Amino acid sequence: MIPYGRQDITEADIAAVVEVLGSDFLTQGPRVPAFEAALCQATGAAHAVAVNSATSALHIACLALGLGEGDLLWTSPNTFVASANVGHLCGAEVDFVDIDAGTFNMSADALEAKLERAAASGRLPKVVLPVHMCGQSCDMARIGALARHYGVRVVEDASHAIGGAFGAMPVGACEHSDICVFSFHPVKIVTTAEGGAAVTNDPELAARMERFRSHGITRDPALMEGESHGPWYYQQLDLGLNYRMTELQAALGVTQMARLEDYVARRNALAARYDRMLGNLPVALPGRSEGVISSFHLYVVRVDAERRRAVFEAMRGDGIGVNVHYIPVHTQPYWRRHGFGPGDFPVAEDYYARAISIPLYAGLSEAQQDAVVASLGKALG
Repeated sequence: MIPYGRQDITEADIAAVVEVLGSDFLTQGPRVPAFEAALCQATGAAHAVAVNSATSALHIACLALGLGEGDLLWTSPNTFVASANVGHLCGAEVDFVDIDAGTFNMSADALEAKLERAAASGRLPKVVLPVHMCGQSCDMARIGALARHYGVRVVEDASHAIGGAFGAMPVGACEHSDICVFSFHPVKIVTTAEGGAAVTNDPELAARMERFRSHGITRDPALMEGESHGPWYYQQLDLGLNYRMTELQAALGVTQMARLEDYVARRNALAARYDRMLGNLPVALPGRSEGVISSFHLYVVRVDAERRRAVFEAMRGDGIGVNVHYIPVHTQPYWRRHGFGPGDFPVAEDYYARAISIPLYAGLSEAQQDAVVASLGKALG
């Protein structure tokens, strides 16, 4: 089976993890800060907060922005369910903004129209959470300008997009957002096994996220109420959780980050090769946005909706581990119970009906890629 995504683990990665196992710290040691420093260097962000998953990072980002009961969060229906779930975990209501048919990202036109209507009705969202689908950044300049105009906070869900760029700036620079979140799941660009991080340029937001990832606790006497009892003393200031990343995960992340540029370059080369090889097949290829460098977490083709399942199953039968990303969040049973349903966001639903993610990862060989293309061509034939 050729999977749709796969980690790349080297001897250097293994040695880094083994070294931690022989050290004094398996958690809360020096490797997590080293990994956070690597993230800041790669993105240009001033602060990074590493956690145990991107879902955790999204949660603490929203908590740090004060999202809570009575507030609204808007996100894309074309994403994994975590992007929306964090809104309800904070006690807020959730709504969606339909996608652009070419990029699969939140449509800036749809966002602008929805914000105009929300302003007229006096019910603006507190947080907008655009998702950089497949590794390609949303139009963050326009989304950021709209957010500033309407007084809305922005969290970028860049779970797919570390190593990408929007204009002259890396994804994660937070030029047009308050916070940006990354995922380090094994199928992502770099991995820490499970893991995530939130980056920001705001020191207060960073400090709040650091507390939320560790039970809401501080050991800083300057933040405490009353006098410290001694060097052992701590206080809980917020209701937080244990979202900490381990030293083993962070050590793996540090060595993986050293290869980030190579990974993104390889994925882009493979994507360009797919573009050339698939040009004569009856499929729609991924769109490209001018001035955007995708990290190509996913390569999604679209086929006739009536044939999608047959094509999918034929390719799986050939040992090609195709997948579908994503089932529109608003059609899930949980979200249907909250008033959403089929027909609410037609562009995302049309995308889903035709989408197939074909294998793309740094270790994919050209011979394997040839096999993927041959299987797809046969299934469509």
